[in-house]
Amino acid sequence: MENIMLVKDIRQRTVGRAKVTHAVVVIFLEFFAWGLLTTPMLTVLHETFPQHTFLMNGLIQGVKGLLSFMSAPLIGALSDVWGRKSFLLVTVFFTCAPIPLMRISPWWFFALMSVSGLFSVTFSVIFAYVADITEEHERSTAYGLVSATFAASLVTSPAIGAFLSVRYGDSLVVLLATIITVLDILFILLVVPESLPDKMRLSSLGFPISWEQADPFASLRKVGKDSTVLLICVTVFLSYLPEAGQYSSFFLYLGQVINFSSEAIAGFIAMVGILSIIAQTLLLSFLMKKIGNKSTVLLGLGFQLFQLAWYGFGSEPWMVWAAGAVAAMSSITFPAVSALVSRCTDHDQQGAVQGMITGIRGLCNGLGPALFGFIFFLFNVELKATSPVDPNPVSPDTEEKSVIPGPPFLFGACTVLLALLVAIFIPAHDAPVVKTCSSRVMTEPVSGGLGNSSVPVSDEDNEPLLQDTSL
Repeated sequence: MENIMLVKDIRQRTVGRAKVTHAVVVIFLEFFAWGLLTTPMLTVLHETFPQHTFLMNGLIQGVKGLLSFMSAPLIGALSDVWGRKSFLLVTVFFTCAPIPLMRISPWWFFALMSVSGLFSVTFSVIFAYVADITEEHERSTAYGLVSATFAASLVTSPAIGAFLSVRYGDSLVVLLATIITVLDILFILLVVPESLPDKMRLSSLGFPISWEQADPFASLRKVGKDSTVLLICVTVFLSYLPEAGQYSSFFLYLGQVINFSSEAIAGFIAMVGILSIIAQTLLLSFLMKKIGNKSTVLLGLGFQLFQLAWYGFGSEPWMVWAAGAVAAMSSITFPAVSALVSRCTDHDQQGAVQGMITGIRGLCNGLGPALFGFIFFLFNVELKATSPVDPNPVSPDTEEKSVIPGPPFLFGACTVLLALLVAIFIPAHDAPVVKTCSSRVMTEPVSGGLGNSSVPVSDEDNEPLLQDTSL
């Protein structure tokens, strides 16, 4: 009875109905704050670790990604039981907690940034939030809008951060990012309504979270028992691994190898961001209607393969700009994959499933930067000799130019090619089919699974976490 009154009290404090707009605002503010810190963070990283800048960057991102991988299933499963709003608040708060320490204590900033990976799973909660309040046919468009908002947050914030850093210093940029973070937290606390229906939350309050649900490796073992889910997860891993490595090192690469100025880097980010917004809203919606979910995923992977190969062989600025335009088109992949997953997922388990996918991406966020750093080192592409945002970079000697200027990107193109081959075998989810053995999945104990031994309360609960479907 007390639990019922508590949930009702929470509902009474919400402002209006839950909308996709709420998720969009939360994502925009969080990543806009971090986007402002693009230039200052590279500078502080170089000043703090002058001898091993890039290797330390890979280590920090690796620890953060590994912790994200370990915690994502637990946070996703808990949000299925206790609601999305409280976990949005937790993830945003702890993800952005290191920001004020950037100028106060850089060592503590990077230490806390690594540990914050435990809660850096905002996207999994956001996608579950969106799945709660949208119909199946609306979900791909909503996911595209959320992903486009992420891109929009990076359109102007790096340029603004770079300008303010040069004109007024890094301290002002850090202060501005901190203020935006506080606004985001207040927005969640005071404005964002709970998206999970009362009925679903109340039916879950009596079911404890099992260790199997919190164990990321147990989640992966359960995924392996479903061929469709396994194919999707392998596709996500192979495609996001180079993307994570690219994101961690690309600004350094542009500055030192391609000789971009800080203004050119900011302009490049803005261009890719604007085109990504168009791709993830207008283009994604059009493609989902015309060619279907699976074909959209394959097309996005094709764009990613092309842009990585172009980055790998491109040595002139115009080539990088052109490849950036193709990279923006490849941004349709993840929202299309998320929509594909959500279409075969039980409604009250959206958080666990999206948490699983986000966990795989978190693992890639750990492995990708380290892998790219090792390949750069292996091919003697030095990324720590000068500041990555030097407005007048020193051009390398022409005789030292490699035939392959960006070997990690070419390696990434190979992994995306494998992802494309795997994705071909993913069944088209035009008409999800529940297997006759689905009730056994929920009632029989499964080693390492996400389910528990409780009896389902409705017929809908008899569906497996992710259903196999026919072509």
